[in-house]
Amino acid sequence: MKLLRVGPVGAERPAALDERGLLRDLSGLVPDVDGRLLADETALARIRQELAEGRLPVLDQAGLRIGPPLGGIGKIVCVGLNYRDHAEETGQAIPEEPLVFMKAPDTVVGPEDTVLIPRGSVRTDWEVELAVVVGRTARYLESTDQALGVIAGYTVTHDVSEREFMLERGGQWDKGKNCETFNPLGPWLVTADEVPDPQRLGLRLWVNGALKQHGTTADQIFPVAEVVRYLSQFMVLRPGDVINTGTPAGVANGQPYPKPFLRPGDVVELEVDGLGRQRQEFKSA
Repeated sequence: MKLLRVGPVGAERPAALDERGLLRDLSGLVPDVDGRLLADETALARIRQELAEGRLPVLDQAGLRIGPPLGGIGKIVCVGLNYRDHAEETGQAIPEEPLVFMKAPDTVVGPEDTVLIPRGSVRTDWEVELAVVVGRTARYLESTDQALGVIAGYTVTHDVSEREFMLERGGQWDKGKNCETFNPLGPWLVTADEVPDPQRLGLRLWVNGALKQHGTTADQIFPVAEVVRYLSQFMVLRPGDVINTGTPAGVANGQPYPKPFLRPGDVVELEVDGLGRQRQEFKSA
């Protein structure tokens, strides 16, 4: 299924795309697309049945905002330098274990919402990524097969980053990762049954129409299942948690000087195979 949330900020309603591409209203079945729903196999099965039978109300998509496809996010766990070519382009060592950091859930916005360049920023950068959405509680997973079994689905995530704040202002990466609007998510949460192999997904990103990133999850240093298994050794993963799994080469910080960091008025578009497409205009905070 392709689950999503539509409507004004803070008042999104649950919806789904049917096989004909029609937007169906789920608000008569469930209150939201969130961790509680993803952990409820009975509710998910009912949605599948109603979609198959075509009985759900159709929503007019014209002018309708698409919000993040997941509400009530518990935590966003991120993996840095998870593509060899990205580590090499930025001059950093290939990690021996996943490099883990966190983003606050309130950085999440919709896939076409405005992204704000922080005040004082001169090095705001782009990163297209595959996001994993957790559907079952997981702790101390013993195998990658178990890890795949706790994944509810996948979505597109834009791990917007401010490189100066990250790398030159002291401390950890958090300062450059948690600025307002720095995690556009969506448009769809595609359930895991529709993504048979998460290591065969292409990722692409454009800035003002110019292709900047063109990679594949096949090149991840730590594959999706291993990332989930690994994280469960250090923290409890719960339904509704999100894992940003890293970005391929092509970010501004990896380019020759003068590096083409984002400026107000720039438009970024990004996509992951089978998971939809995002578009954001960048403006000053």
